[in-house]
Amino acid sequence: MIISGALPLNVQQAVDALCAGELVGLPTETVYGLAADASNASAVAKIFKAKGRPSNHPLIVHVASADAVKKFASDVPVFAQALMAHFWPGPLTLILPRHEHMATAAAGGQNSVGLRCPSHPLAHQVLKACADKGVWGVAAPSANLFGRVSPTSAAHVQSEFGDALLILDGGECEVGIESTIVDCTRGVPVLLRPGHIGRAQIEQACGLKLVSPESLEAEAPRASGTLASHYAPAAKVRLMSPLDWQKALEALGPHTQNLGLWSVQKPSPDLMGGGLFWRAMPGNAKQAAHDVFGVLRDFDARGVRTIWIETPPNTPDWEGVRDRLQRAAA
Repeated sequence: MIISGALPLNVQQAVDALCAGELVGLPTETVYGLAADASNASAVAKIFKAKGRPSNHPLIVHVASADAVKKFASDVPVFAQALMAHFWPGPLTLILPRHEHMATAAAGGQNSVGLRCPSHPLAHQVLKACADKGVWGVAAPSANLFGRVSPTSAAHVQSEFGDALLILDGGECEVGIESTIVDCTRGVPVLLRPGHIGRAQIEQACGLKLVSPESLEAEAPRASGTLASHYAPAAKVRLMSPLDWQKALEALGPHTQNLGLWSVQKPSPDLMGGGLFWRAMPGNAKQAAHDVFGVLRDFDARGVRTIWIETPPNTPDWEGVRDRLQRAAA
């Protein structure tokens, strides 16, 4: 059931449901989350069951402010504190050492926990009200079946879980892709998942060079959205250069069937129509990130069997979009 987040009574209904151990579809600036009390093991188990997600695949815990971090994290390095001060509230998740008895189920059994303070005003309102009732953090992975396309609207969430789930409608998500994840458990900042906040921004804020997990001997903590295959629509996704998709489309001619194309350049008029569905890819990374999951969902809704996507530029600003598309195509 979708309820408007503009009404205080509806917000309170969502808060009461979370505090009672129920699931709620919660808007954030990145994507919609499937939320539950992070310290309630039975509530967290409902997330794993609803999504079909392995219970050892950790969830990100959302908090109302940096003050709540000490409830879950046993240590916060100086560089992590700098990142929190610079980017929170916002689309940045920090992996930190976990207090032994806090959010064990949400952490997938690891001795670390992913923490984030979202900037969406409705999410912030819900989290603050939950904290006032003693629920210090809310586990909230993307509100979709495990491995599938993330939702960026309340309608997307309802299409995944039906009317039984309470969904707080906060409009379309502003960012459109999940948060950047930085591991802060190994003495240096380690990038586990790119996102809206780029490498250069992170390095400037904390004064340290970002490290890749492969460059360290110790194994990286498991983190959300880092499996090779993820964010996948029902249709098969293929990344192609502009020249390759144009040649392939010309070879198919006007008899194209059940094909979706997301590209900057529009196909020639004689190839449009029939079974080809084209969506314009924005020329800037920020808008493309906002659009990407909606485009994939739209193609699925149209029943296409194959999706061709123009490979994004190999530049830092496109890293988050490239990551999502490469995993969707894996």
